[in-house]
Amino acid sequence: MARGGRGEPAQNGALAGGVSPPADASDTLNGAGVNGAGATETPSGPNVADVSDAGASDPPGRSARTREQGAFTSLKWTSFFHSCVYASLLICAFALGKPQPETLVLGWTHGALWIGMSLACIAAARMRIVSLRLAVAVAVLGGIGPFFGSGEFVREERRRAR
Repeated sequence: MARGGRGEPAQNGALAGGVSPPADASDTLNGAGVNGAGATETPSGPNVADVSDAGASDPPGRSARTREQGAFTSLKWTSFFHSCVYASLLICAFALGKPQPETLVLGWTHGALWIGMSLACIAAARMRIVSLRLAVAVAVLGGIGPFFGSGEFVREERRRAR
């Protein structure tokens, strides 16, 4: 087989396709890091969170509930804002004779809010912060009228209060 092919490394140590192996491939395969450190080494950097002190300032048993309630409240008020934007769009489009650029801006704002709220509510439903019914109302019916989603937020809040 030719040099650099599948069977043997090229002259410079690169694998087929020009991919170089890790700095110390034998250590990586044995469970040690590239630096030769064992599996006990913890990664550090801006994207790595230290899980040991997560929620250290939160009272026990309340942090997850508080975060869920905060997420629900944020989604609810964003939905109400979306309903206000949509009501303004309807007024501009039908009662005021489609003044530009107001109608254009309100239309794009409604579209962006609908997409954002749909994605956020689907994610919140997967995390069990909101019900599937509420997520479907926002994602499916929200494009036609975000009032459905706002109504479902009120209904869900009343259901949770019982």
